[in-house]
Amino acid sequence: MGSLSSPALRPVLLSPYGRHRVVFLLTTLLTFAAADVTHVARPGSWFGGGLPEREPAAVGMSAERLGTIDRVVQRGVEAGGYPGAAVVVGRKGYAVWSRGFGTLDWTKKTRVSAQESVYDVASLTKVVATTTAIMILVDQGRVDISAPVSRYLPDFSGGLKDKVTVEHLLTHHSGLPAGRELWRIADTPAEARAAVLAAPVQCAPGRCYAYSDLGADLLGFIAEAASGQPLDSFLDRQVFSRLGMSDTRFRVGAADVGRTAPTEIAPPRGYPLRGEVHDENAFALGGVAGHAGLFSTAADLSVFAQMMLDGGTYNGVRIVSEATVDRFTRRTAGHRALGWDTCDGGAGCGQFMSTRAYGHTGFTGTSLWIDPDRNMFVILLTNRVHAAKARRPSQVIADVRNDLADAAVLAVMDDPDGVRAMPVSFRADVAKDWNRPVRTRASSAAARRRAAAARAAAAKKAKAKSGSAKAGSKSSGSAKSTSAAKKTSTTKKSTAKKPVAKKASTSK
Repeated sequence: MGSLSSPALRPVLLSPYGRHRVVFLLTTLLTFAAADVTHVARPGSWFGGGLPEREPAAVGMSAERLGTIDRVVQRGVEAGGYPGAAVVVGRKGYAVWSRGFGTLDWTKKTRVSAQESVYDVASLTKVVATTTAIMILVDQGRVDISAPVSRYLPDFSGGLKDKVTVEHLLTHHSGLPAGRELWRIADTPAEARAAVLAAPVQCAPGRCYAYSDLGADLLGFIAEAASGQPLDSFLDRQVFSRLGMSDTRFRVGAADVGRTAPTEIAPPRGYPLRGEVHDENAFALGGVAGHAGLFSTAADLSVFAQMMLDGGTYNGVRIVSEATVDRFTRRTAGHRALGWDTCDGGAGCGQFMSTRAYGHTGFTGTSLWIDPDRNMFVILLTNRVHAAKARRPSQVIADVRNDLADAAVLAVMDDPDGVRAMPVSFRADVAKDWNRPVRTRASSAAARRRAAAARAAAAKKAKAKSGSAKAGSKSSGSAKSTSAAKKTSTTKKSTAKKPVAKKASTSK
């Protein structure tokens, strides 16, 4: 091609169209390079957004042990649990393992990049967006979590609804059901909103735990009412723009659809989804909802996670007060914090994170876990809902989430409790039940073969019996006539001698 100072290229560079082509080419090359798997983070680099990167050893971690992440995440791809994944592990203010695995879809055309690939984060929306909005409004004195929801949403009132507080919504103890099929009963976002407000409270608030999308939607409505702004606009101004999270938003723009991982290929909407929220109820609410609808990259989420670890501030920008971060991330009701979940073993955070660890998961195959005691976080983004080839993609993602968290913690070499021994194998190595066929009478091939064999045997037996009966009837024709005559004669004699029975009593 020659150097950029080559005389042959001068006319091209002088032309505005030519300059545009060169810039486009360079941008494309950089994007392609970012999509390749990076084995170790580059020291102190800023690349495509996200945190600055450091070698694992510089933050007290083992690169060799972190390499386990490559194996377990790749195992999920090879098993057909998801076509690709983005991972970022961070510690002490740096990204130490920023990786892309596989591709955005099964065509294998576009490789995943932790910096550039956009994913539908599903229920991570509840914490990254909705809970953060409430935290900011609490700091500003515009929301009191002990206040009844009806203070902010007058239409949510009457009966048990008057006893539901903002805190009940945050801890999923409101008594509301898990959800309603808004997409079936509403034709417009306004109708969907009305259906949320009309949802019944089924249990005394504070007494029953039920993980509820409706509660998160109400929190989104509260944030809008208290701020006087749409939820997406408020978050963009107060959080995402200020943190430099330029790839985090509700509703993906047309220019970014190509680098967004697709989700459902045959949803109720009737067309494959890419760059449009996967959750049907969030779609019914207009694509912006308290429980789902947010899109982001692993790199952007790493900045958010670091902001939380740093007590609500990042790079000199204060988003939330440290006291509010502490308040919202500690256990409040069972294993739930305010908006956040906590590491309770089996929640996707592995078995080694500290008791103060908090995080969340998303239905599309996403998770974010933060361990303040070790000053670290773990992010996993996948699209396991995209035509998964594994028979049990939910089991695949559950095991990979836990393995990822365990591998990250086991890689910490300066833990005050000492270095933990590495297990002989991880969950992904065993792959228990990942692809065990679902055996039912209707679908089991063995059952179908047994049933067919039984039917054939029965038919053969019936045919043999029928043939035997026909053969016997010919040879016994005359005998039957003689026997019948004798039987008639005997019957007449016995009838003449037999006394007539008395009529039975009606009382019997």
